[in-house]
Amino acid sequence: MPVTPCHGTGDKDAGTIMEALLAPAGRTDPFPLYAEAHRMGPVSAIADGLFLVCGYAAVNQVLRDPGFGLPDTAPRRREETDTAGDDALRSMNRSILRANPPDHERMRSLISQVFTPRRIISMRPAIEDAVDELLDRLGEAGADGRPADFMNEFAFPLPVTVICELLGVPRADRHRFRPLATDLTEALELSDATVAPGPADAAVRELGGYFTHLIDERRAAPGDDLVSVLVAVRDADDGRLSDEELLANLILLLVAGFETTTNLLGNGLAILFDHPGASAALRSEEIAISAFVEEVLRYDSPVQVTTRLARASGLVVEGIPIPEGSDVILLIGAANRDPHRYRDPDRFDPARSDIKPLSFGAGPHICIGNSLARLEASVAFRRLLARFPTLSAAPAPARTRRDRLVLRGYETLPVTGRRRLPHQKGARDV
Repeated sequence: MPVTPCHGTGDKDAGTIMEALLAPAGRTDPFPLYAEAHRMGPVSAIADGLFLVCGYAAVNQVLRDPGFGLPDTAPRRREETDTAGDDALRSMNRSILRANPPDHERMRSLISQVFTPRRIISMRPAIEDAVDELLDRLGEAGADGRPADFMNEFAFPLPVTVICELLGVPRADRHRFRPLATDLTEALELSDATVAPGPADAAVRELGGYFTHLIDERRAAPGDDLVSVLVAVRDADDGRLSDEELLANLILLLVAGFETTTNLLGNGLAILFDHPGASAALRSEEIAISAFVEEVLRYDSPVQVTTRLARASGLVVEGIPIPEGSDVILLIGAANRDPHRYRDPDRFDPARSDIKPLSFGAGPHICIGNSLARLEASVAFRRLLARFPTLSAAPAPARTRRDRLVLRGYETLPVTGRRRLPHQKGARDV
């Protein structure tokens, strides 16, 4: 949902904060602006029919309340859809990401057949093998003390490997997805200033062509993967899944399956560099890896913003009436740092109790792969710290952030250090 803040009839302070968040400086460091939003209150009007929600309880309520949903996604007339960005947006609108009841529940129940707790747990050995292989690759990239880019060598390929194994995407094809995901996810940003609809459309067309071919292959030779399961459902011809929905959800699962996890891994390592005491506490097991991952999700969420539409009358959030038809901007990153929910919220503290970040959402639209992302991060950080005891941020080149507000992560994160080789004494450079 592109957002153009308006100050004419609403709360000028809320509009100013939203405008600042959409600017380059706000995308780089939104946290001071979140603190300003909290001082105004959990819910503020930006303009008539447009609200900013930053409080933890308020964001949690909106995410769970069936009175809030997504805009209707019914197909429009062709002349209304021949604009840049429509291919990407139409694809998202046919997936569980943007669906309302009853379509959302229908599609999600089918996809959930693969994302069962038992199946996620069973993937741990494969995740461990992938982590070890990529840590070797990270070490080789940084041999002789050269800086190695953690994002390129590890944070991106790990979740791609895992989600592609789940989907049944051949190993040889996986290298092509990173640039396509980068282009496609720009369509999720709120500001026209950061959206490049042409590349997003091209990305969804290329991904659509790829999955159309893979669907045909799995139809001819089914396997034990998500594509085969959904193809079988589609071919049952019982109306549970259309051709467009099948394709849109496969594209969404591929992209969403690694974008947020990649950001979680990069954000977490950067936090360890900025808080060296946390690394020592993790290695000594004073702090559990799971608690560390939850605090990373709270402190620097991979997803910072989402939106909802008031689809019912009489809605009230934290005492503020939200008229039917109003757009609501949910600052997830701010909710995770709400001083009414967490003491000293701007301090990274994995020892704090009752960490329940909203980073993967809540309610019916909670990220279907959140357990898988948490498992990948837990395995990755445990083995990373064991293999590279002196890992540190490279003095040059400097780490760089992606220029995004909604999906927050690093573009590059150069590292140096020394690693322990498995089953051997000594160390090598990374």
